[in-house]
Amino acid sequence: MGYRLFLLLDSFLMILPQRWRKKIFTSLASLAHLLAFSRNRIIQANLDFAFKDELTQTQKKEIESYCYRNLALNFLQVMENRRNNADDLQSQVTFQNREVVDALLREKRGIIFVSAHFGNWELGGAALSSVITPVSSIYKEFSASEFDPYLLQARTNHKMQLAEKNGALKHIAKALKGGRSILLMIDQASNARAGVKVDFFGHETYQSSTPAALSAKFNAPIVGVYIVSLHEQHYTITFENPIEVKSNEEKDILDASQAQADDLEKVIRTNPKLWFWCHKRWKGEFNEIYAG
Repeated sequence: MGYRLFLLLDSFLMILPQRWRKKIFTSLASLAHLLAFSRNRIIQANLDFAFKDELTQTQKKEIESYCYRNLALNFLQVMENRRNNADDLQSQVTFQNREVVDALLREKRGIIFVSAHFGNWELGGAALSSVITPVSSIYKEFSASEFDPYLLQARTNHKMQLAEKNGALKHIAKALKGGRSILLMIDQASNARAGVKVDFFGHETYQSSTPAALSAKFNAPIVGVYIVSLHEQHYTITFENPIEVKSNEEKDILDASQAQADDLEKVIRTNPKLWFWCHKRWKGEFNEIYAG
């Protein structure tokens, strides 16, 4: 029943002009920010840990507020992605350094795109798959599983192939073996079983080693892809320079993982308000920063 009511609300919202929908979602985000005391503490803990006194308290509070707005805009994008097409997406984005990706695709090589919960990541992923090259990716099931088809439709509508997180490695390995590109998010907390230690914001932190391991196995270059808009109107999607992993030796895996972490940190430092600061990125190694 809840899902059916949600679909009715979805249909109503999509009748409204886009600027009205945006106003509704950003207003709800402002309300959520006022009420989410424990989540706000996590955001501030992350910002203090990453930037120390490089940012003022005013700047940190502005970033805290924008976290909710950005999350709301991404959810709105999911709604819109269920209905829009490649032409709609292409009218919203500009690609930088695209020639690097086009050259790799002409070589018939599958690409391991890596990204983060940064900016309008739902628009970025859809535009990448719909306009540049179809990708395979991973999703995590909702606790209320009846909502899964909604999210899946928003992404498969743009040529994405998706596998649920549990057991997804086999799915993405098969895609690379067949010459298809994949898209992985690398900004979430990791651990010794799934990652290697890198320097991230000046702290020794576990980062997923999956992209590097897959790159070595399938001779697939790793390309960072990040989306930015300072005015929430037109968006710029930038491709980082490819990372080639020569072997599955520990040093090569570590070097490639560190290079990804460096690219991600550079992107975040340039536009810190656009990252998803409200998750416990350092919970595995420094959980004490979230105490209290």
